[in-house]
Amino acid sequence: MESQLNRLLAIMATLRDPDRGCEWDLAQDFASIAPYTIEEAYEVADAIERGSMADLREELGDLLLQVVFHARMAEEEKSFSFEDVAQAIADKMEARHPHIFAGAGGQMGEKRWEELKEAERADKGSTSAMDGVALALPALLRAEKLQKRAARVGFDWPDTQGPAAKVHEELEELADADADHQVEEAGDLLFAAVNVVRAYGVAPEDALRAANTKFERRFRAMEHKAEGRFPELSLDDQEQLWRAVKEDEA
Repeated sequence: MESQLNRLLAIMATLRDPDRGCEWDLAQDFASIAPYTIEEAYEVADAIERGSMADLREELGDLLLQVVFHARMAEEEKSFSFEDVAQAIADKMEARHPHIFAGAGGQMGEKRWEELKEAERADKGSTSAMDGVALALPALLRAEKLQKRAARVGFDWPDTQGPAAKVHEELEELADADADHQVEEAGDLLFAAVNVVRAYGVAPEDALRAANTKFERRFRAMEHKAEGRFPELSLDDQEQLWRAVKEDEA
């Protein structure tokens, strides 16, 4: 395994070589590569969702390449190397599992894991419960993380009734909003929806991903039933097809 990793590191060093490297690779920097890194992470998740181990192997390789790419650029500017990256995560995992690597005993539940992460943030100078929630996260996932951080310091509804009522309130505010405030009110509605889903103990990202999959499956089934005429049908006829597809699934 180590020989293949060293091979990959050598390939990236060659691609970034000023004299004989690839023009495209040499033109990249951290900012230009970051979108590819995010994209590859999503493709890993997609392969898992589809249950394709062959695709997962390939996508994990693509994601690893992103790590190697970033590390190589950092090494070129003498900031850190791939070895430093590997050491940092190894140190972190040992520190976050003291019950295994330091003989501390006990079990690693979510509460203890978050306490260790919070201590790490404090060591880095964190002053707010909101510190460390990455801006680049998908908005739905970031909303959930922000709400969880607030909940850990007591700012949370005690049950599902509060956040559910908030959703109704935000719906009314969106309906009453003028054009200049619709984006703001729409965001408040989505944020409230995340809160109510979280209150039921459901991961919003997982729930919406499942809903997307279901909608796509049903829509494709409608198109199949329409035999190529779906765009020509009236809304009532399309609705009948939707009901038929749901009945078929039931």
